[in-house]
Amino acid sequence: MLWSPRWRWLVRGTPERQMAMLSTLSPEDLIPGDHPIRRIRKVVDAVLAELDDEFAAMYAMTGRPSVPPEQLLKASVLMAMYSIRSERAFCERLNYDLLFKWFLDLAIDAKAFDATTFSKNRRRLLDHEIADRFFAAVVAQAKLRRYVSSDHFSVDGTLLEAWASHKSFQPKDGPPSSMPPGRNAEVGFRGQRRSNQTHVSTTDPEARMARKSNATAAKLSYAGHLLMEHRNALLVDIELTEANGYAERDTALEMLARLPASRRRRTVAGDKGYDTAGFVADVRALGVTPHVAPNTTRQRSTIDGRTTRHPGHQTSQRIRKRIEEPFGWIKTIAGGRKLRYIGRQRNRAWFLMTGAVYNILRITALDAAPA
Repeated sequence: MLWSPRWRWLVRGTPERQMAMLSTLSPEDLIPGDHPIRRIRKVVDAVLAELDDEFAAMYAMTGRPSVPPEQLLKASVLMAMYSIRSERAFCERLNYDLLFKWFLDLAIDAKAFDATTFSKNRRRLLDHEIADRFFAAVVAQAKLRRYVSSDHFSVDGTLLEAWASHKSFQPKDGPPSSMPPGRNAEVGFRGQRRSNQTHVSTTDPEARMARKSNATAAKLSYAGHLLMEHRNALLVDIELTEANGYAERDTALEMLARLPASRRRRTVAGDKGYDTAGFVADVRALGVTPHVAPNTTRQRSTIDGRTTRHPGHQTSQRIRKRIEEPFGWIKTIAGGRKLRYIGRQRNRAWFLMTGAVYNILRITALDAAPA
């Protein structure tokens, strides 16, 4: 039998290909030493180390092995940083992305866990308030580095669209609106009076119809709230509530009341929406000076020259605009412009985790900055 050069090349190349498959290479060898993900992982590991006791109480010592909660939380961090919309898409990418496997401490040949693992363990994480504790641990890491101011803050809120459509907004009493046949048939609401008092979403009953201004359309939404400190624009508190029109001011007072006690006078900056007599009086009762923007469009401002004449008021108004940065990152990079879960509790946990990831990115950037 005659062997052509082509066959000799195939025979000679086959053992080399088999040896490449038996390589002892690990994901650790493939991630560059100066990659920013290494600094991020260092902060995340320090945060998770503070939650070891919580994780130990969540899982029993007997039974079938489950996916460690540390891996689920690390997966949530990666989903926020890399704009991955769903758990199923993340698990698909985990099968071939070596950086993801390295971040989750998985072997190079380890299979990705099933996407249903997230839904099975989400209730357990919610019951133990792991998202709240994770966010608090991240803030504690920032305080250890002295990145957080304890005296000057800004507060703001925004609307986050719920995972529900206008068609699901049906009357509370009486038969539902007539729906044409078809999977996505057109439905007209012209001439119908619909409000949160008479209608409710059949998809997400906790969502409320709201709009940011008179120039925008009303959508089923939740209200997201942030409390930012002024030294490095880090988030010190975060909340997701019902969008009822008063949530911004009420939640701002709640977040200010949750701050640790301090003997020094604090300040809080806000936009014109916080310039109301009730909010200003309640903030001062908490021992905080309201550095809100005066609203003189249709009313007389409750902030007079005794506050606005001080340079600190102008400084607070200049710095408070940075609170739009985390809102923009959460809505665009983290994919929060339209929420992905149903119900306030699950969306709130996602909002807390996403705010914590934003803080982690800010902490790593400050760590890498020259002194």
